[in-house]
Amino acid sequence: MASVLQRLRDNNLFAKASKFVFHVSSVEYLRYVVSSDGLKMDSPKFQQILNWPQPKNIKALQSFLGFANFYHCFIKNYSKKITSLTSLIRKDSSFIFNEEALSKLQILKEAFTTAPILSHFNPPLKAIVETDASDYALGAVLSQVNDSGKNPIAFYSFKYLPAELNYETHDKELLGIFWALKCWRAFLLSLSNPFEVFTDHSSLQYFMSSKVLNCHQAHWAEFLSEFHFTITYLPGRLATLPDGFSCWDYMYPERGLDFIRKNPQTFHQVIKKDGIQESRFFSIKDKIFSDLVDQIQKQVWQDKDYKEILNQLARDKSVSDCSLEPQAKLSLFKDRVVVPSNEEIQLNILEKNHDSLLAGHPGQEKTPKLIKRDFYWAGMNQFIKNYVSSCQKCSRNKNIHHKKFGLLQPLQIPSGPWNSLSIDFITQLPLSNRFDSISVVVDSFSKMAIFISSYGTCFFQTWSSSQYY
Repeated sequence: MASVLQRLRDNNLFAKASKFVFHVSSVEYLRYVVSSDGLKMDSPKFQQILNWPQPKNIKALQSFLGFANFYHCFIKNYSKKITSLTSLIRKDSSFIFNEEALSKLQILKEAFTTAPILSHFNPPLKAIVETDASDYALGAVLSQVNDSGKNPIAFYSFKYLPAELNYETHDKELLGIFWALKCWRAFLLSLSNPFEVFTDHSSLQYFMSSKVLNCHQAHWAEFLSEFHFTITYLPGRLATLPDGFSCWDYMYPERGLDFIRKNPQTFHQVIKKDGIQESRFFSIKDKIFSDLVDQIQKQVWQDKDYKEILNQLARDKSVSDCSLEPQAKLSLFKDRVVVPSNEEIQLNILEKNHDSLLAGHPGQEKTPKLIKRDFYWAGMNQFIKNYVSSCQKCSRNKNIHHKKFGLLQPLQIPSGPWNSLSIDFITQLPLSNRFDSISVVVDSFSKMAIFISSYGTCFFQTWSSSQYY
């Protein structure tokens, strides 16, 4: 008490005596009850939640959720418990408070009766931050260790934004650490000792010493540099508390028709003109594969070697690694369709598996693997390699893995006239005295030029003849 009064005196602040309470074990402050044990909910407000009547409309439900949200930090899996209730207040849904919604309301009310006490944050004590990221959400726990063990200080969880769902696992885990430290920044910066961050992604242990970072990682690294901490690997089976927050069922995206509507690039929907009652969904790969097989069937009987193989398989079905597909009447080699010696078909297969938007221009290792899943032809490895290496989009857009090219070097200065020559050829000119090309010889020292008439097909031989030396 003396310290508090002295602090007020030093800053010329005045306290109202009627608002002071002495000799009590707990005090109510900002709808919380603060005691030496920690922080808990205010009993009158808590009872008001338990006695809240059943909402009759959206506005009443919004009032209840807004009141309950004030104490959400005390409720484990709070977001999961209110998922069914929040779905009723969306603009695109109608308000129908059925038995399921009523049961969820009762479960939420019961959760308030078992709410834990959150311990006070104590800067001298050791702090621990535990994070875990799933594909769609993050969970984090801030704890401190004292004589009684590890006590929770605060809980944190959130669902990834649509853009963040595309992050790699490494970046999702790192994003979780970023948001957890940003949420508890005031606590963690006041620590007198370094704190530990536990994660189940082992490679993050070396992130702060990484020299190559992308744009997101550079931004996160700049923020994390404010803190004094170490990242420690903790296997997922041991991080049960934060893992529970990140793996709630409601975090996962919609399935079935909702998923297809939000991901039209993955599936095709075939709907008849008379409505959507009879519809079916199929993978785009199935459509591509069937089109290629139809094209192969049209060329089979024009290939003599292929016809001979089919006739041999029809007579002898015991040929090693080969079989005959009865319906399509195609030859199969190790369950792959044998492609006839038709360059147009082979190029079409490569375009579907390399150039298309779905394929994404895979490299010289992945492209053969994709094609070999379904097709086979003699010399396909070299054919695919030549095709991929000549792809202009791959050459322009993909990362360069070879050593950097050296700088341009100047030519050696000639010591005298005609010691160093530059030769070039001008070809495909209109005929003049039966000549259609010009050989240009320039002396590098004096810049004197000589122009020699020649034929387009034989100017190399003309220049190499002895009369011009």
